[in-house]
Amino acid sequence: MPGQPGLPNLTAMRGRRKGGAPTPQPRILQGIAAHADAFLANLAARAYSQPSIEAHRWALRQFAAWTAGRGSDDPALFIRADLEAYQLFLHHYRSPRGGKPLVTNTQLARLGCIRRFFAWLCRSGTISANPAADLDLPRKQARHLPKALNADEIARLLAIPNPVDPFGLRDRTMLELFYATGIRRTEMTNLDHGDYEPATRTLVVRQGKGGKSRMLPVGERAAAWMDRYLAESRPLFHHLPSETALFLSGYGTRISPAYLGNWIKKLLKRCGIDKPGSCHLWRHSCATDMHRGGADIRYVQEPSGARWTGAQRRASKRCDRKGASNARPRTHGNDAYLHPRPHRRPARGPRQLPPARTIG
Repeated sequence: MPGQPGLPNLTAMRGRRKGGAPTPQPRILQGIAAHADAFLANLAARAYSQPSIEAHRWALRQFAAWTAGRGSDDPALFIRADLEAYQLFLHHYRSPRGGKPLVTNTQLARLGCIRRFFAWLCRSGTISANPAADLDLPRKQARHLPKALNADEIARLLAIPNPVDPFGLRDRTMLELFYATGIRRTEMTNLDHGDYEPATRTLVVRQGKGGKSRMLPVGERAAAWMDRYLAESRPLFHHLPSETALFLSGYGTRISPAYLGNWIKKLLKRCGIDKPGSCHLWRHSCATDMHRGGADIRYVQEPSGARWTGAQRRASKRCDRKGASNARPRTHGNDAYLHPRPHRRPARGPRQLPPARTIG
């Protein structure tokens, strides 16, 4: 991952201050930002997950910056036209780095956060009416089939890290674990040292998407790389007693999801693979290869932690019933003696009441 791999670089990174933005100075919060912390605390009290709270924090931060640029950020002065103007701002927004627009589902998520924020302001008595109650949201974007990596692309990506180097051994282990388990990048970075059991070759994902935990089997090849990483590479990274992460950076700290995603994108660009996504490509590749190998779609979704929708459940039941009827042995000709039909009870007629007794 780093620009200068090797043991000397790993030793030099110890004790060095990790780069980043300077410490922010305290400031007086006004308008939208003054109510944001209380709203986020309310979400935490309602058992919202930490990623959901961070998504609301980011949406409110962008909304507060937009309102400050207009010169009016008092929630009590907002009307529906103001929120419709913000909706148009999201529609015409372009990324400063790549110039790409926000996808429709991202716009829906941002506007949903704003609607929940104003609903909370109305319930708490901060504003008298909710201007976002009748806000018309854009239609949800249709989901397309995800793309996956083929066998040649996977082999080229796995061949990039140098397992002789401690950084390369760690990187190769993470790629193997991505492909063997199909976990998400946030789940990968949240893994602790005790979540992998070498004796049973199982991996425990704690508090994944939706706060759900699950146990995953690790393949033989990925388990061999895990054992080698834990024995040879991780002790060189681990120099902070309080750090329990399974995969560590050169500073001895936990790797961030954004850093992991950018690294995968660089690997894809280096191999000349022009496919959208980064870490999720490994997740789709794992599921695709499992299904091609004969695994039922339900058993593919179970270890990956994907949501099992009602439409998929009904379609699966119809397929099961159709497959059972097609697999039933026929009873024509001589096969009737080999595979007789099961005995069925005769149809019952109307229930008859017992004769009434006469009292003499």
